[in-house]
Amino acid sequence: MASPVTRRSAPTERVVRVLDFLVEQRGKRFGLSELARELDLAKPTCLGILTELTAGGYLVRDPRDLTYGLGPALIAAGRVAQQSFAISAIARAELEKLTARYRTTCTASAVVGERIAVLEGTGPGMVKVGASYAFAPPVGLMYVLWDTDAAFDAWLATPPTVPLRQDEARLRQVVGECRERGYLVESLTAHGRRLYGLLAGVAARDLPDELRELVGELVTSLGERVYLGTDLRPRKEHPVSLLAAPTYDADGRQNMVLTMYVGASITGAEIERRGAALVEAARAVTENSGGRLPMPAPVDQ
Repeated sequence: MASPVTRRSAPTERVVRVLDFLVEQRGKRFGLSELARELDLAKPTCLGILTELTAGGYLVRDPRDLTYGLGPALIAAGRVAQQSFAISAIARAELEKLTARYRTTCTASAVVGERIAVLEGTGPGMVKVGASYAFAPPVGLMYVLWDTDAAFDAWLATPPTVPLRQDEARLRQVVGECRERGYLVESLTAHGRRLYGLLAGVAARDLPDELRELVGELVTSLGERVYLGTDLRPRKEHPVSLLAAPTYDADGRQNMVLTMYVGASITGAEIERRGAALVEAARAVTENSGGRLPMPAPVDQ
């Protein structure tokens, strides 16, 4: 079987060569002529690359000797990349503990750009690391639940992927209770889980109008999928799809969601035990990755 054709970009390859060369030189600076000669580039081409990288902060130009070196934008990018890899590994260690304890599938996911991406997964379920979903209603509530009010409002104002009827009062009650409790309990029917799978690979604009309306009816109001405290009874069994809890970055902002899949009916008491374990795992990820829990909101006098 022939391997797939990979399209390469010659201009981009030249930019990468410049950056790779300067990284290998470990801080040494070079003039235009030196770089052009070392990288076998025409001087005008090399100058264009250096000018753009300097404008973006990826390189700096010494005005005295006209040499170029690595710039501060690369430092920021490196820190973000390092943090992303580090927190993913830390999250996996905690997820594995939960999977071993409850024999279930656990995931870590986050908003990356304009989509939700699965970063880690443990357990027996068919979770595809790297799978992504549109970050727009009806998908994504748990990624803003524990963030700022502004982040929640921005998500809520995003055009939904399918028509929805939104009970905003119920939804804001869900936000308040989940923030106080520390975790979310979501109930999904088999149809709902199947629907999420379909939405994962289909852009809303690609759905026929009739199908979009039908999907909207199946999804119903966003807040109806989440159990509130008054919905749960310690001895009564409740059908639960998953539990979710947030992790936080160094600024106390929500940066990931850990989920524990249930897919069965369990008692309210068992929900509380699993929720506490998930919150503890999320707290460990936050602390071990250099994050901090958000400051509690001030109490009105």
